[in-house]
Amino acid sequence: MKSIIDTLYSAIDVVLTDMDVTDIKYSIEYPEELLYGDYSTNVAMVAAKAVVMNPKELARKIVERLGFINSISKIEIAGSGFINFHLSREYFAETVKKIDDNWGRGSILSGKKILIEKSAPNLFKPFHVGHLLNISIGESLARILYFSGADVIPVAYPSDISLGVAKTIWAILKKHTQGKLTINILGECYIYGTRMYDEDENIKQEIIEINKKLNTKESGVVWDTYKEGRELNLQYFKKITARLKSEFADYFFESDSGVVGKKIVQANIGKVFEESNGAIIFKGEKYGLHTRVFVTSLGLPVYEAKDIGLLKLKFEKYNPDVSVVITDVEQKQYFEVIKKAAMLIHEEWGTRSIYWQHGRLRFKGEKISSRYGNVPLVEDLLEQVKGVVREKMNVVKRKVQISNNDILIEKIALAALRYSFLQGGSGKNIIFDFKQSVSLEGNSGIYLQYSYVRAQSVLEKVSDDSITIHDTMLIPKEIPVFERLLPRFPATVERASKEYEPHYVTTYLTELASAFNSWYANERIIGSEYESYKRALTKAFATTMKNGLWLLGIDAPERM
Repeated sequence: MKSIIDTLYSAIDVVLTDMDVTDIKYSIEYPEELLYGDYSTNVAMVAAKAVVMNPKELARKIVERLGFINSISKIEIAGSGFINFHLSREYFAETVKKIDDNWGRGSILSGKKILIEKSAPNLFKPFHVGHLLNISIGESLARILYFSGADVIPVAYPSDISLGVAKTIWAILKKHTQGKLTINILGECYIYGTRMYDEDENIKQEIIEINKKLNTKESGVVWDTYKEGRELNLQYFKKITARLKSEFADYFFESDSGVVGKKIVQANIGKVFEESNGAIIFKGEKYGLHTRVFVTSLGLPVYEAKDIGLLKLKFEKYNPDVSVVITDVEQKQYFEVIKKAAMLIHEEWGTRSIYWQHGRLRFKGEKISSRYGNVPLVEDLLEQVKGVVREKMNVVKRKVQISNNDILIEKIALAALRYSFLQGGSGKNIIFDFKQSVSLEGNSGIYLQYSYVRAQSVLEKVSDDSITIHDTMLIPKEIPVFERLLPRFPATVERASKEYEPHYVTTYLTELASAFNSWYANERIIGSEYESYKRALTKAFATTMKNGLWLLGIDAPERM
C-alpha cells in the first residue's frame, strides 16, 4: 500500500509530465508549523525556471491540475509558491485505528546486517561516564536500526592488553593486592599506576617491561595477576551493562585484535605502511592526514594496529553491510587515519565502516563526585542523579513519598541521563543539567515518562474492549495537534535509521508529549460526547510514546 507521501509524489509527477517538465528534484516535507498543513512541497519554485513562469503562478496551475487526491482535504498556496497539503479527518482516524505495538516498525533496512560497537571499556580502568555515553547512544541506535528491519549485532570491544593495563598491574603488584582484588582496588591501582608512570622514569621502565610480558603472555605472577583482574572487571562490565539494559551479542578483545593487526601491518610494509626507526608507521601526510605509529620499535602493536585487526575479526566473523563504532569527536582524526589505512588494505573495511562521533560531555548545575580522578564513574553519577530525582519527586508528590521505590527512581534517573545524551545530533557537545534533566515542564526524559503515565491513567479506567475504533463511533471534527503528529512517527524512525541520528526520535517525542499534555489539560475525556474516540486517541498516543521511549532505551513506567 502506498504511503501518503508516495501518493503525493505520484500525483505531482503526473502533472509535471503533462507540462513537459522532467529531470527536476523537488521535495515534499513537513512544514515547520502545522498551521501550514501536514505536507509542503517546493515543486513550483524548483520547476519555475524550466517553464519560464512565476513560481506562485506555476503553483496555481499545478494545484488546478492535481484535482482530487485521496486523503487530502485541502490544498493551499503559501509564500512565494509553496504548495501545502492538509490531510483529511478520515485519514487521521484511520491512522489512530491502525496504531498498535508494531507502530513505527519499518522494512527500509530489511536484509541489512549492521554491527554496532557500543562500548570499548578498559578492563583495568573504572567504568566511567564516557562509557555510559557510548552505550546510551549505541543502544538507541541499535534499537532504531532493528525497528527499521536490520539484523543488528551489538558488540563490545574491551581493552584487555595495553600500556594502561600494565600500569594497573604494576600498582597491584606494588600494593600486594593480587588474590584479593575488588573493583574499588582496581580503580585505585589504575590511578596510582598512571601517576607513577608519569612521575618516575624507573617505574616507567618497569611498567613497559610488564607491558611486554602481557603482549607475549609470559607465564608468571604478572600473567596470573592479569587474568585475575581481567575476569573480575569483565564480570563487572556485564553486570553494570545489564543494569543499564544494554546487551551484547559478542565481545572482541584487544588481546586478539593486536595479534591479528600486527600481522596485517607487517604484511603490508611497502604497500600501506613503512618502517621508521625500528617502528612501523602509516605515512598519513600522503593523504592529508597525520602520520601514526602502528607497531612500536619494541615490536608491540598499538591501538592503531589493534583497530585494523579488529576490522578483520569483525568482517571475517559477521561480514556486516555496515560496521558502526560509537566514539568521541576528539577521536575524529585518529579514525580518519584508521579508515584510510583500512581502505588501502581491504577497501570494504573502510567503505562499510562508520565512526559515529559524539561531542564532549560537560556537567552544569552541580559538582560531580568521583572516587577516582576527575571523571565521574557510572555508578557514582547514577546515584547522584537518583538523589536529584528523589528530591524532585518528593516535592511533586508531597503526600506520597516515593524515595523507597528504588526501581522506579532508577528508571527515571536513567531516562534523565539518556534523554540528555540523545537530544543532540552527532558531533554536538552535550551539557548535562541536573535541574533540567528532571524537569516536568518539558525537554527531559522524565517529562516523556510522565506524559505516558498520564495517558495510562486514562486507559486504566476503561477496558481494552471499549477503546476499539468502530464505524459507528462518534468522531470530533476538530483534529488535535498531537493527533496530527501521530502519523509522523514511522517517518521519524525511518529518518533516524537512514541518517543514524537518534535525536530525531527525541525531538519528535518531546513535541508529541507537549501537544498531548496541552490537549489533556483542556479536554474532558471520560464522560464527554466523543469519549470512545478520545480514549482510542489516548491509547494511540500511549502506544506511540511507549515505542518511542523504547527506541531511546528509556523505560515507560505504568505509574509515577
